Amino acid sequence: MPRRDTAPPDSERQARAALATRQGERLHTLLRTVGERNPFYRRKLAAARVDVNALTLPADMEALPFTTKAELIADQAESPPWGTALTEPLERYTRYNQTSSTTGRPLRWIDTPESWQWMLECWKAVYRAAGVTARDRIFFPFSFGPFLGFWTAFDAATQIGAHAIPAGGMSSEQRLGLIEALAPTVVCCTPTYALRLLDVARQGDGTDPLAARAVRVIIVAGEPGGSIAATRRRIEAGWGARVIDHHGLTEVGPVSFECREAPGFVHVNEGEYVAEVVDPATGDAVPDGRRGELVVTNLGRTASPLIRYRTRDLVVRTTEPCACGRTFARLVGGVVARADDMANVRGVNVYPAAVESVLRAIDAIVEYRCTVRTARSQRTLDVEVEVRAGADAAAIATLAGRRLRDALALTVPVAPVAAGTLPRFEMKARRFVVERKEEP
Repeated sequence: MPRRDTAPPDSERQARAALATRQGERLHTLLRTVGERNPFYRRKLAAARVDVNALTLPADMEALPFTTKAELIADQAESPPWGTALTEPLERYTRYNQTSSTTGRPLRWIDTPESWQWMLECWKAVYRAAGVTARDRIFFPFSFGPFLGFWTAFDAATQIGAHAIPAGGMSSEQRLGLIEALAPTVVCCTPTYALRLLDVARQGDGTDPLAARAVRVIIVAGEPGGSIAATRRRIEAGWGARVIDHHGLTEVGPVSFECREAPGFVHVNEGEYVAEVVDPATGDAVPDGRRGELVVTNLGRTASPLIRYRTRDLVVRTTEPCACGRTFARLVGGVVARADDMANVRGVNVYPAAVESVLRAIDAIVEYRCTVRTARSQRTLDVEVEVRAGADAAAIATLAGRRLRDALALTVPVAPVAAGTLPRFEMKARRFVVERKEEP
């Protein structure tokens, strides 16, 4: 049984009909507010000829227009720097963040104290589901730049009474020293950086010294690795700790969280979001159990709202009851892929998560990089791997190639490279590189 201070509250266990009624009430309030005071949505709702009062929500969500990231970026370009998707006067906004934007223009996002507090309440749901309480010491090994995710995680940690330990501006070796000295019980980071710290810790005698530390929970976000079974197993075995997956977006907030009772599933926080799953090509709703694009509407970030936002995250939803008692819908395997990340190689759709699930299952592979190139209008995929000292690099590369062929139905050249050749990452990794320029 969960501890009393981490048990799901009644709001997370209500019948789905009651949940939908409450969502509808909040949606009507949100739509009336933004229709009056938010220029961006006032224009969108008017153009779509939406009569909010005539809608039964959330059943009639399809009557509302989608919002896309491209729209928001264009709006900010036309009305710099913030755009017009703001509900409050500018002087009320106190927080600034932006998307990581590994390609293209970053999306700027600002919040009032009320909208920021709403996101902290969403993060408290993440901690509650992970069994994290005021008795924990939470370690944050990342630089506090404009990335939203761990700012909200840090502030929420202090509000639940946990001891929040910032570890920005440090090398991996220094952070490992701090872990040894302060004995945190929880670490918040990307799956990539959990593996990176493990790799650095092993560089002495090759053992897993982190497994003997006090860390019992690692909350990961920013990448799909937390719900990729092979990546999860590698992190949990090396750290001797339970991985809890979570996902969100700067412009949307903390959307989902994993509970301890059902590894590999993440709950959508439907108390604060309306979540739809649609066909990426047509925008039509898809039934539970089928892959589609996650579309979310945040109900409490009124000052910086998003209505029917197309996340480009590909998911499979289920509303089957969870052992933890929550009635929120769950995403099977978390975010299984990003629609934007798919590359078609010789007629085969290749997703980065599918490649990661194969390569992380080979323990001797320390790091890897995939490169998609276009030559004479045909795409190719090449993989480079670094292997652990003492392993047969050529044999590991051959094994990786064989397993990729079996998983993808595609022959993929895999080449071993010298230790330290490939880049290391603290935040979101870029292991899957698509070269846009066509080779001669």
